[in-house]
Amino acid sequence: MTSTVQRVSVAVHAGDPVSLAGITGQLYNRPEVTVLNTHPGVDDAPEVPDAVVVVTDAVDEKTLTLLRRIQRTSTSRTVLVTTDIDEQKLVSAVECGVAGVVRRSEATPEHLVQVIGTVARGEGHLPSDLLGRLLEEVGRLQGQVLGPRGLHFTGLAAREVDVLRLVAEGYDTADIATKLAYSERTIKNVLHSVMTRLQLRNRSHAVAYAMRQGLI
Repeated sequence: MTSTVQRVSVAVHAGDPVSLAGITGQLYNRPEVTVLNTHPGVDDAPEVPDAVVVVTDAVDEKTLTLLRRIQRTSTSRTVLVTTDIDEQKLVSAVECGVAGVVRRSEATPEHLVQVIGTVARGEGHLPSDLLGRLLEEVGRLQGQVLGPRGLHFTGLAAREVDVLRLVAEGYDTADIATKLAYSERTIKNVLHSVMTRLQLRNRSHAVAYAMRQGLI
């Protein structure tokens, strides 16, 4: 029995007709994707694609507005194909829902289809050099800005991590309060704050979250 590979449905948005035709033409005959009509007829209900490819020269305010609209109005995952992008523009794009970035100079049909498939599966993709610079910036921010304030990118403060680590080791509230020189009420408040803020169900869920984040 032959298994059929399900195609990823894709919509393409571009700021100029040449870019639109170019990217659409690259994708149109690829067996991995189905390119949707972005301008359906009056009586046709618009189909929500698995992925949206946005083609632009620069990540300017016009592009960010489009990305925000896609994020707000659909469940599609977004791939950004752009000529120029740096760490700051990348952060802005990610805040607007972008899950994959491809430089136009690297947007071969094979690579573009690969990134679209990756993004449609719920994963992400960044150019390796941009990822390296972004990680350096994250490390600098953690060390110079968040760390001195007892904060982490995970949304947990240092005291909260200490409490969760002791919970994971099997200590009860009274033992944790003794070890950290806090009152039991403070420990209970810390745990309640973590579970409420991060929408965690119970202490075990909170410990599991901290473990997934590599904190304990």
